[in-house]
Amino acid sequence: MSANPQPLDFIDTNILVYAYDLSAGHKRETARNLIEDCWKNQNGCLSVQVLQEFYVTTTQKIPQPLNRQTARQIISDFSSWKIYTPNANDVLHAIDIQDEYSVSFWDAMILQSALRLGCNNLWSEDLSHGQSYRSLSVINPFM
Repeated sequence: MSANPQPLDFIDTNILVYAYDLSAGHKRETARNLIEDCWKNQNGCLSVQVLQEFYVTTTQKIPQPLNRQTARQIISDFSSWKIYTPNANDVLHAIDIQDEYSVSFWDAMILQSALRLGCNNLWSEDLSHGQSYRSLSVINPFM
């Protein structure tokens, strides 16, 4: 009998951004440690949406933006993780999640992607810490 597999952890955009934002203070260290654990345990998950948001935020919106080639390389590195690419059906499911839980559409898309990957945890500071969304638990690493 094999050992239980490592739980899958979905990393929301804000956590990924903090890991590369030099102005993020203690949040940067916490986010980097979480991401390092995911690399080590090979249980990190993302979606195309997260990678897109990461690129725009880190190259345009943080106080010390990354250059495009650096951001591109980071995204390339993360492409070895489990990445979910939503389809039109996922948009419909996200609308249902939005209605069921009263979250924004974009948060519902994150939830849908994490659920589709079979993740156990969603690491985010945007959603309520400890909240369960179907089989998914939200964890705010900064609490």
